[in-house]
Amino acid sequence: MATLLRVPEVATGSTEAVLSEWLVPENEAFDAGTALAVLETDKAAVEVEAEAGSTVLRQLVDRGTTVEVGTPIAVLGAVGEDVSGLLAELGASASPNGSAQSEPARSGPAPAASNGSRERIFASPLARKMLKEAGIGLEEVAGTGPNGRIVRKDVADAIARADRPAPATPQPEPTPAREMPVAELAPARREPAAGAAFTEIPHTRIRRAIASRLTMSKQTVPHFSVRRTARIDALLALRKQLNEVSPARISVNDLIIRAVAVAHTEVPDANVIWTEDALRKYDSVDVGVAIASERGLVTPVVRGVEKLAPSAISRQVKGFATQADEGKLKQQDLEGGSIAVSNLGMYGVDDFTAIINPPQSSILAVGAGKPGAVVEDGELTVATQLALTLAVDHRAIDGALAASWLGVLVDALEQPLRLVA
Repeated sequence: MATLLRVPEVATGSTEAVLSEWLVPENEAFDAGTALAVLETDKAAVEVEAEAGSTVLRQLVDRGTTVEVGTPIAVLGAVGEDVSGLLAELGASASPNGSAQSEPARSGPAPAASNGSRERIFASPLARKMLKEAGIGLEEVAGTGPNGRIVRKDVADAIARADRPAPATPQPEPTPAREMPVAELAPARREPAAGAAFTEIPHTRIRRAIASRLTMSKQTVPHFSVRRTARIDALLALRKQLNEVSPARISVNDLIIRAVAVAHTEVPDANVIWTEDALRKYDSVDVGVAIASERGLVTPVVRGVEKLAPSAISRQVKGFATQADEGKLKQQDLEGGSIAVSNLGMYGVDDFTAIINPPQSSILAVGAGKPGAVVEDGELTVATQLALTLAVDHRAIDGALAASWLGVLVDALEQPLRLVA
C-alpha cells in the first residue's frame, strides 16, 4: 500500500526546512535505513532515512523548496502500484496508466513559454519567482547553469546590476510547499515620507533563527554572571612550545576549551542541564564552540573534550568552521553539551557577557588577553591578563558552584601543564 513520506521535525522546535537534495531517484527501490533526501535547516543538513524498504514512486517537491514539517514530499510504494487517487488528493498528476511517474520537466530545466520562433529560455522555479518579484524578464538574464539554465545566482547578479528592489513582503503562493527565501536579493531601498533615507536588508533564515532562539533564552532562562581575570603568560609560553611540535596549529581558544574540560571534570556538578523533570548530569565533557561563519552564528559541539589533546581540539574546531562556511554541518553537530565558549578576544573586545544557548546551562565569554599592571609578592609587575565571564542558568547552577567552577578554570589556565597532563 502506498504511503507518504513527510517532512520530519529534523531539529527540536523546527517548523520548516529546505529540501536541498534527493538521494534516491523516482522508480528506484531502497532498503530500510537508506537516506532518501537531505533537508537543510537554519544551521545544518539532515538526511531523511527510510523506516522500511520500498520504492520512490513520485517526488512531490523539487530541490531548493522550503517545506513545512509534516508536508508530504514523496509517494512510496510498490512498483506499478496505482496511486492516482492519492495523487489526486494531493493535487498532483499521474501518468495516463494511473501509475506514479515523474514528468520530464521535473528532472530537467523548467521551460519558459515560447514566443513565436524564439528559442526557449530555461530557468529554475526559484529563479522565475525571483525574477517575477524583481520585475525582470527572463530574456534579460544570461543563465550559467546546465545548458544555459537560469539559476538563483544569475538572478541575484541581474538584480544587483539593474538596481531593482525586491518586494519587502512577497505574497505566498497557495502550494503545498513554499519556495526557499533568498538572502542574496539586493537590499530594498526605500524613501521614507520624512527624515533620512534608509535601506532594508531582508532577514536570512539563519538570522531569524538566531533572533528567535536568543530571545527565547533571555526571556525564559534566569541568567546570572560571574567574572574572573586569569594571567596567561605561562599559557602563551606553553602554546608556543606546543606549536613547535604539534601537527595542527593550536590557538589560545583551543587551550581554553581544554581548560573547560578540566573544570567540568573537577567540578562535575556544573556539567548539568535543566529539564522539567530533573537535572541531567553528563559523564563526558561536550563543549559548544561559537563560530561566526559566513552563513551566520553557529555553535557546533566538540565531544569528549576531557579525552582530547589540544591538537585534536584544534582539528575539530577548524573542521567545524569549514563545514559551517560551506553549510555542511549536520544537526547532530549542533546538539548536546552543557556549556559553550564564545571568544571575541580576537576582535579586541576587553570583556563581554554572552547569552546561554539552550538547553545548555552556561556559556563562557572570553575577552582579549592584554598586558596590565598586577601586584605579585608585594611588587608591581606587568602580566598578560584575560577577562572571563561565565553566564549561568540559575535553575541548574547556583552562585557558589559557578564561582568554584570559574576558580578551577582560572587555575588551569594559570598552571597550563594541567591541560596536557
